[in-house]
Parts: sequence; structure tokens; C-alpha cells
Amino acid sequence: MTTIEKGGADKINWSIAVVIIIGTFMAILDGTIVNVSLPKMMAVFGVPANQIQWVATAYMLALGVVMPMTGYLGDRYGYKRMYLFALGMFTLGSALCGASWNLASMVVARVIQAVGGGIMQPLGMAIIYQNYPRSRMGTVLGVWGISTMAAPAIGPTLGGYLVDYASWRLIFYINLPVGILNLFLAALILRETQKITGKNFDFVGIVTSTVGFLCLLLALSQGNEHGWGSPYIVSLLAIAFTSLTVLVVNELRHPEPVLDLRLFRNFTFTLSVVIGSIISIGMFGVVFLFPMFLQNVLGQSAMQTGVIMFPAALASGLVMPISGQIFDRYGARGIVVVGMAIVTFTTYMMSGFNALTPFSVMIGWLVLRGLGMGFSFMPVNTAGMNTVSPALVGRASALSNVVRQVAAAFGIAMFTTIMQHRQVFHYHNLAQNLNLKGDEGAALMAGVTHLAAGLGLSPAAAQGLGASLILQQVVKLSMVQAICDCFIVSTVMCLLATLCSLMLGGSRRRQQELVVTSRAPVVEM
Repeated sequence: MTTIEKGGADKINWSIAVVIIIGTFMAILDGTIVNVSLPKMMAVFGVPANQIQWVATAYMLALGVVMPMTGYLGDRYGYKRMYLFALGMFTLGSALCGASWNLASMVVARVIQAVGGGIMQPLGMAIIYQNYPRSRMGTVLGVWGISTMAAPAIGPTLGGYLVDYASWRLIFYINLPVGILNLFLAALILRETQKITGKNFDFVGIVTSTVGFLCLLLALSQGNEHGWGSPYIVSLLAIAFTSLTVLVVNELRHPEPVLDLRLFRNFTFTLSVVIGSIISIGMFGVVFLFPMFLQNVLGQSAMQTGVIMFPAALASGLVMPISGQIFDRYGARGIVVVGMAIVTFTTYMMSGFNALTPFSVMIGWLVLRGLGMGFSFMPVNTAGMNTVSPALVGRASALSNVVRQVAAAFGIAMFTTIMQHRQVFHYHNLAQNLNLKGDEGAALMAGVTHLAAGLGLSPAAAQGLGASLILQQVVKLSMVQAICDCFIVSTVMCLLATLCSLMLGGSRRRQQELVVTSRAPVVEM
């Protein structure tokens, strides 16, 4: 019996949502919290930086491989059973991560952890749709969405604190009591769904989605390191293109596809996925670029960076339930357009940040941007999911999560590439315009040389040190300008999402639109 059946159309039983929120928060948190502990792991395991990155890369790859299958697994084996399995895998993986003794054991444990996390995220949204009335879905998903916005911001702060003042292993062990408690709550509160079985197992879909998304995400994560034209990356992209092409053809023809691409026939759902993907690129772009600006340019620690970024996540979380209530009453278009307009404007203002910008000003614009994200992110997803028939919410959740996962990986790769190229461009311009023999350059050089000479260095050594320090500042300034260029690109993408959001349904009547597919599921009693 679902919450709708028990409580009526407008009554909300928050117990199910709490279970899903806890699981989602844990899964997303561990995607970001581990990054601040990588330098410590390098020292403990005795491995170089290019190898320790697999701790983060393996988690991201496993998420991308598992997510496409979550709708099928939930339909076939039951959503409660699969959620308990995923939560158990995540908790077990967390324990193994904390107890890992070398890099190989850590990577294997992270894959186990990601298998659970990759199933929990899309499955959680599907369970919410199965247990709450669509007339209140904006409110429910608004509360659930707090975890998706708060976790990426809390991760660096909490991780930095644990690494600096306790042990890096606590980053993983902290999941154990929470995971065990959530397992107990999920077993007690969740109700099993009816199994949907069929006679046509989509073997081709599972194989091609696994190979295709694995190679695509791997290429996106390592393209900047190896070079986009290198044989390794080109081969990965070729395999990904071939596999995903076969996947598309197979899924459109298969009577029971593992990844139901026919959902894209629904215009509102497709539009919501497109807008949500652009928002994900913008969100993860800032989450990726701004910490780099704070740490590499301004010399802030990971924990200090998290403290600066946390108010924005708090602002997003506070307004999400409000935006959900507005959505329930008035529909998606107005609230999303306003939210995206705020995100677009504030992202543009961030392009003016530099080393002299006060932290209070940075936090102010980030908080305002967070408010815009809170007003737009979840209503966009809800608008699309509300137009999907109840029998297909699991498949739709899996599909939208996969697209956003790929979009986030693409966004990070894109911004990294842009930043690297623009930094080289700005460095050459600044170096060419820096005339150390001119009046201003000579005065600057003389001041730096005088300070160096005060340290007891010889005139030649002092002059060399002065030139080195000036060039270091040129490197930092070129990075600042490159990051600001990335914010300009992000502004253009946010503006595109704002324009797309004008096409969303302005009233709730569009939310009742259903997808028609040829699949006729068989319910196993």
C-alpha cells in the first residue's frame, strides 16, 4: 500500500522521503568528500598523483555504468529489494574503503561503493514518485533536492576537517552508522513494489550501455591528461560512439529496453532533461572551478574553501521546499525562468572575480546564485518526471540521471580544456606586455630585488629571484583570467537554459501528459 492510498491525495507521510534523502545524501557526498583526502592517500599508499586519481575516477565510472540499469532492476526485482541491496553495497564499500591497505584495494572498494550509490540515486526518485501524489510532488522533491545541493558543498568542508584534525579513514567510516541506521529504516518503512517481468531480456542493451558509457566517461575524465588527439583517447571515443550508436538502435527497436529512449518522445520530459543537463554543467563547473581559484590563486585550504562555498549550498537548500510549493501551485515555467535568470546574472558577475575581490563579496554572489539554483534545479526535473506514466518512472529516472551524469563529466572536461588553453593564451599576452626594462617594470623589479637583497642574497641571485616571483604572479593572473573566461562560457550556457525554460508548461495541466510506448509490462503477483 502506498502513501497515496493510505493518506489521500494531499497528505504527505515524510517517513519514506527521509529514508531516500539519507541514502541520496550519502551517495552524492562521497562523490566529493574524497577529493580532499587524495594527497594524504598518496603519502599513505606511496603512489603518484596520476594513479591516486583512480580513487575518484573509478567511482565516477561505476556510477555511469550502473545507472542505466536501475529502472530495469527495480522493475524486475522490486524497488524496495534493490534499494536495500544498493544501500547495503554502499555501506559495505564504505567499510572496505576505510580498511583499504593499498591503492588496488581502495579502487575495488570504491567501485563497490559506487555500485550502491549509482543504484540509490535514480531508484530513490522513482520510489518517491511511487509513494507521493503528483499534486504535491514539487514540495516532496524540493525537500529531497536539499541533499543533492548540500552534499557537494559539505563534502570538502567535512573532508578537510577530518583529514586535518582526525583521520582520512573517517571519511568512509562515518558512513557505517548512518548506512546501518538507514538500512533498518528502509526495511521497516518502505513497501515492496509489484515486479514487472517480460520475456525479452535486453542483453545487447546492457552490454552496449556498459561499454559505451564506460569508455565515454573514461575519455572525458582523462582527455586533458593524455590529450584529446592521443590514440588512447581517440580509441575510447570511437568505441563509445560505436557502442552507443548500437545502443540507440537497439533500444528503439527492443520491446523491453533496459534504457527506454522512447521516453524522449515526450517533449516536456526531453526539455527538462536538456535544461537539467545544462544546469548540471553549470553547477559542477562552478564546484570545480571556484575551489581551484580559491586554493591555487588565493592559497585557501580545502576546509576554508568549503566554508566559503557552504552558505550558497545552504541558500539552495532553504529555498528548494519553497520552490517546490510554488511549482505545485503554479507550474514550472515562471519559477524556473526566474531562477535561471538569477543564475545567469550571478555567473556573469563571478567572471569579474580576482585576487582583490573580498571574500564577503564572493560569498554574496555565490549565495544569490545558490538561491537561483534552488529555484530552478528541482522544478525542472519535476516538470519532466510529472509527465511520465507511473509504470515508467523508474526507467525515466534512470535515463535522466544517466544523461546528467554524462553532462557533468562533459562539463568538467570542457571547462578544464578551456581553462588550460585560455591560461596559455593569457600568459603569453601578459608576458609579452610585461616590459621589465620600462619605467614601471624597472620600478617593480627594483622593489622586488631590494627585498630579496635584504634576505642576504647576492645582486645576481636577488635579480633572478625577483624575475621568478614576477613570473609566478603572471602565471596566477593568467589562471584568474582563464577561470573568468570559463565563467563567461558558463553564463552563455545558463542563458541558453533560461531561454529553453520559456518552453516549459506554465500550468499544471501539462503535468498530466503521459508517454505512450509499445511496451506492455507484465505484472508478477
